[in-house]
Amino acid sequence: MTTDVAPTDSPPATVRGGLLRADVDRSGGRISASGHLTPQGADLLGGTADSLRTRGHRRVVVDLLDVRSADAAGLAALAALRSRFAAHGAELVVEHAPTAG
Repeated sequence: MTTDVAPTDSPPATVRGGLLRADVDRSGGRISASGHLTPQGADLLGGTADSLRTRGHRRVVVDLLDVRSADAAGLAALAALRSRFAAHGAELVVEHAPTAG
Protein backbone atom coordinates (compact mmCIF):
# COMPACT_ATOMS: atom_id res chain seq x y z
CA MET A 1 0.00 0.00 0.00
CA THR A 2 1.34 3.41 -0.90
CA THR A 3 0.22 6.70 0.48
CA ASP A 4 0.60 10.18 -0.89
CA VAL A 5 -0.11 12.64 1.87
CA ALA A 6 0.40 16.38 1.54
CA PRO A 7 1.99 18.41 4.35
CA THR A 8 -0.39 19.47 7.12
CA ASP A 9 -0.58 23.09 5.96
CA SER A 10 -1.67 22.23 2.44
CA PRO A 11 -5.12 21.84 0.84
CA PRO A 12 -6.84 18.42 0.67
CA ALA A 13 -4.52 15.44 0.50
CA THR A 14 -4.91 12.36 -1.67
CA VAL A 15 -4.31 8.91 -0.23
CA ARG A 16 -4.12 5.79 -2.38
CA GLY A 17 -4.21 2.16 -1.37
CA GLY A 18 -4.62 -0.55 -3.97
CA LEU A 19 -8.01 -0.14 -5.57
CA LEU A 20 -9.16 2.74 -3.35
CA ARG A 21 -8.42 6.44 -3.54
CA ALA A 22 -9.34 8.92 -0.84
CA ASP A 23 -9.31 12.71 -0.97
CA VAL A 24 -8.92 14.18 2.49
CA ASP A 25 -10.23 17.56 3.62
CA ARG A 26 -8.23 18.04 6.82
CA SER A 27 -9.88 21.28 7.82
CA GLY A 28 -13.39 19.91 7.30
CA GLY A 29 -12.81 16.41 8.71
CA ARG A 30 -14.08 14.77 5.54
CA ILE A 31 -12.78 11.86 3.47
CA SER A 32 -14.19 11.24 -0.03
CA ALA A 33 -13.35 7.79 -1.38
CA SER A 34 -13.55 6.27 -4.84
CA GLY A 35 -12.76 2.89 -6.34
CA HIS A 36 -13.30 -0.51 -4.71
CA LEU A 37 -13.60 -0.90 -0.94
CA THR A 38 -11.77 -3.93 0.47
CA PRO A 39 -10.52 -4.60 4.01
CA GLN A 40 -7.19 -3.04 2.99
CA GLY A 41 -8.96 0.05 1.70
CA ALA A 42 -11.06 0.25 4.87
CA ASP A 43 -7.83 0.05 6.86
CA LEU A 44 -6.47 2.96 4.83
CA LEU A 45 -9.65 4.95 5.50
CA GLY A 46 -9.45 4.00 9.17
CA GLY A 47 -5.91 5.28 9.53
CA THR A 48 -6.82 8.50 7.78
CA ALA A 49 -9.96 8.95 9.89
CA ASP A 50 -8.02 8.23 13.09
CA SER A 51 -5.49 10.87 12.06
CA LEU A 52 -8.28 13.42 11.67
CA ARG A 53 -9.74 12.42 15.04
CA THR A 54 -6.41 12.77 16.83
CA ARG A 55 -6.01 16.22 15.25
CA GLY A 56 -9.17 17.36 17.00
CA HIS A 57 -12.09 16.38 14.77
CA ARG A 58 -14.81 14.89 16.97
CA ARG A 59 -16.87 14.12 13.87
CA VAL A 60 -15.33 12.62 10.73
CA VAL A 61 -17.35 12.01 7.57
CA VAL A 62 -16.41 9.26 5.12
CA ASP A 63 -18.24 9.78 1.82
CA LEU A 64 -18.41 6.63 -0.32
CA LEU A 65 -20.47 8.14 -3.14
CA ASP A 66 -17.80 7.37 -5.76
CA VAL A 67 -17.01 3.87 -4.47
CA ARG A 68 -18.00 1.59 -7.35
CA SER A 69 -18.11 -1.61 -5.32
CA ALA A 70 -17.38 -2.95 -1.87
CA ASP A 71 -16.94 -6.36 -0.36
CA ALA A 72 -18.61 -7.42 2.89
CA ALA A 73 -15.32 -7.48 4.79
CA GLY A 74 -14.55 -3.88 3.79
CA LEU A 75 -17.95 -2.70 4.97
CA ALA A 76 -17.56 -4.68 8.21
CA ALA A 77 -14.20 -2.99 8.81
CA LEU A 78 -15.89 0.41 8.50
CA ALA A 79 -18.56 -0.67 11.00
CA ALA A 80 -15.80 -1.65 13.44
CA LEU A 81 -14.15 1.72 12.85
CA ARG A 82 -17.43 3.45 13.73
CA SER A 83 -17.49 1.53 17.03
CA ARG A 84 -13.87 2.43 17.74
CA PHE A 85 -14.66 6.10 17.18
CA ALA A 86 -17.61 5.91 19.56
CA ALA A 87 -15.35 4.35 22.21
CA HIS A 88 -13.18 7.48 21.94
CA GLY A 89 -16.18 9.80 22.26
CA ALA A 90 -16.12 10.70 18.57
CA GLU A 91 -18.48 10.11 15.65
CA LEU A 92 -17.70 8.50 12.33
CA VAL A 93 -20.38 9.18 9.72
CA VAL A 94 -20.41 6.99 6.61
CA GLU A 95 -22.34 8.54 3.75
CA HIS A 96 -23.52 6.76 0.60
CA ALA A 97 -22.35 3.32 1.67
CA PRO A 98 -22.65 0.81 -1.19
CA THR A 99 -23.99 -2.66 -0.67
CA ALA A 100 -21.55 -5.55 -0.68
CA GLY A 101 -21.17 -7.20 -4.01
